[in-house]
Amino acid sequence: KALSVAVYNHYKRIYHNIPVNKKEESLKEQPGRQLPSHRDLLHIAGMGSALGVGFNQEGNSPRQQQQQDQQQQQNQQQGGQDTGAGEQHGSDILEATSHNLRLEKSNIMMFGSTGSGKTLLAQTIARCLDVPFAICDCTTLTMAGYVGEDIESVVGKLLQDANYDVNKAQTGIIFLDEVDKIGAVPGIHQLRDVGGEGVQQGMLKMVEGTIVNVPEKNAARKTRGETVQVDTTNILFVCSGAFNGLEKIVARRKNEKYLGFGTSSGTSQGRRAAAQAGQAEGSMSSEHEDQIERDRQFSEVEAQDLIEFGMIPEFVGRFPALVPFHSLTEDMLVRILTEPKNALVPQYQMLFGMDKVELKFTPEALKSISRSAIQKKTGARGLRAIMEKLLLDVMFEIPGSNVESVIVTEEAVMGMSGPSFTYAEDKETSEEGEQQGSEDLQRASA
Repeated sequence: KALSVAVYNHYKRIYHNIPVNKKEESLKEQPGRQLPSHRDLLHIAGMGSALGVGFNQEGNSPRQQQQQDQQQQQNQQQGGQDTGAGEQHGSDILEATSHNLRLEKSNIMMFGSTGSGKTLLAQTIARCLDVPFAICDCTTLTMAGYVGEDIESVVGKLLQDANYDVNKAQTGIIFLDEVDKIGAVPGIHQLRDVGGEGVQQGMLKMVEGTIVNVPEKNAARKTRGETVQVDTTNILFVCSGAFNGLEKIVARRKNEKYLGFGTSSGTSQGRRAAAQAGQAEGSMSSEHEDQIERDRQFSEVEAQDLIEFGMIPEFVGRFPALVPFHSLTEDMLVRILTEPKNALVPQYQMLFGMDKVELKFTPEALKSISRSAIQKKTGARGLRAIMEKLLLDVMFEIPGSNVESVIVTEEAVMGMSGPSFTYAEDKETSEEGEQQGSEDLQRASA
């Protein structure tokens, strides 16, 4: 929800920030296909008056006439430099007065436990939107002058995605994945933290909006070749990270007391300590309650928690929208197993189908698979590991055998028994055996 709102607002904002004259130039450039101006869009939407542009299509209102007159006088005073401005519609001038207000972008930071679909969201949006969308990894970034990817390479990827069209790239979206990996590690007092804090400091201006020099298409990075200048003011930055152990920092800030073994002393700081505390902490009565607790704490994350985690305050301040992702429940995991186009169960059914074997799961088996995935704490990615382990022996036995179908039951998932097979030729024999058995029973009872 937060993502869709942000992307929508971002493009409204970009449209709003184009100066009126530029819009008119673009209209003049393309006489063949007339782009609707902002006014027409509002009129089509029937929202003209609601948005305060206040135009009536035919006659100009007195207020607009006055404004037009004033504008013409100004033009004459300027020595007739700009005679065309008097021919603008009144509403365009009204709109021009509203253009003194510049809308700032609001970048997003998403966090949630691993495997809750943060990167998947980004990939889906990249497929659906028809704007340049670059997904970049923060793990490989280093400070300027060190081996590793430069910070400019992030904008370089966006430019590549826009097919080296700079104007298109300047209104794109950059998705920074694994942003928690560039957090500073407080325990280590280095002069410069190459992969951590230095990267954040280098990114400050880029996220805020500045002109970045990006190496050209085939120029080697280290040789000072030709560079393209890209303005990042209208690029939306979305970053996401797992932030392992962030909920413990929140709990410590809320001063919630923990009792029992394995509790943290409350003195440790920084992301490594937080992550270790998160692993060492004993679970509550059940995994499910643990999840609810974690989600509740994630929803209360504030900027100061991220700063304690190892992000520098200036960097956190550039991301005003904090979006927590809740971890996946049992029912969601069952739906993930079966519903999407490339879900896991159909994938395995296809694999088995190549051996002409039918694979079935009982509903209880699916539920128990998702329960064990919750216990593993790796989110939706843990499902595949469980399925591989479960079906390994079956996949080893099947090729070259006469198995017709495999049914996976709850007992098989729990490990109490193997999956049940039905064989092709044995159907007749088993039926005969049943008949013989029933005759024997009748004799015995006689």
